[in-house]
Amino acid sequence: MTKFDVETELAKLKAETRELRQKRFKNSRLNAYRGELVRMYEKGATVAELQRWLKVKHISVAWTTVKRWLDNRG
Repeated sequence: MTKFDVETELAKLKAETRELRQKRFKNSRLNAYRGELVRMYEKGATVAELQRWLKVKHISVAWTTVKRWLDNRG
């Protein structure tokens, strides 16, 4: 029977926790239009108008996604 090493096991668990907590975000499709979206929003475009503009560009997203993206990056 091997001796149980608490320190080693705890170190393994801590390393596993750090790996699990790493953010795994993909780039947003909206990033390609960052400049345009931010400028239009600053000039007074509504989030719904930006959503329609993106739809013309073949990017279909909910208006809440556009709003959240602007809040985080705008």
